[in-house]
Amino acid sequence: MDLVSRAKAVILKPKEEWVAIKAETTTIPQLFMSYAAILAAIPAIAQFIGFGLIGMRVPFYGMYRIGLGTSLARAVVFYVFSLITAYLLGFIINALAPSFGSTANPTNAMKLAVYSMTPAWVAGILYIIPALGILVLLASLYGLYILYLGFATPLMETPKDKVMTYFVVSLLVAIVLGVVINLVLGAIFLFRPGV
Repeated sequence: MDLVSRAKAVILKPKEEWVAIKAETTTIPQLFMSYAAILAAIPAIAQFIGFGLIGMRVPFYGMYRIGLGTSLARAVVFYVFSLITAYLLGFIINALAPSFGSTANPTNAMKLAVYSMTPAWVAGILYIIPALGILVLLASLYGLYILYLGFATPLMETPKDKVMTYFVVSLLVAIVLGVVINLVLGAIFLFRPGV
């Protein structure tokens, strides 16, 4: 299935798409190179354009733009961290599998992590207008619902009575990962030499 069709199906009819995804054979490198690496570039490029070229209106200050060099560096770091987040989430989902009576399967765990990030990556185009960035957060929340449906498929062969617990623990891990990565990104771009 091509990238656009897959992303559209994951967003619009996730229940049916998880069944198709479960039946597919793919490798983790294929999943990242043909899907995640491309989609994760959407918010990174949009942030570069939005913050570096277009800018945002700040009350009592006026228009504010980040320098092009800083904006480009920020976009590259954001892109790399997006892929790292997807990989770490998949790794942790797989590591937690035996604790919830599930079958450890690194490929299926990575499918869960990567495909559940689809709404946030696609909505990342809204970063072109920085004020719309809050909508990306809403898309990320929808991604959590898609993640839950992936657990319920069951992609990891999770017993029905343990699906919700497995999902909640994975959700907490995703939140912690997001907070840590945002703190690291903030630290990288807060302390710039010469400023």
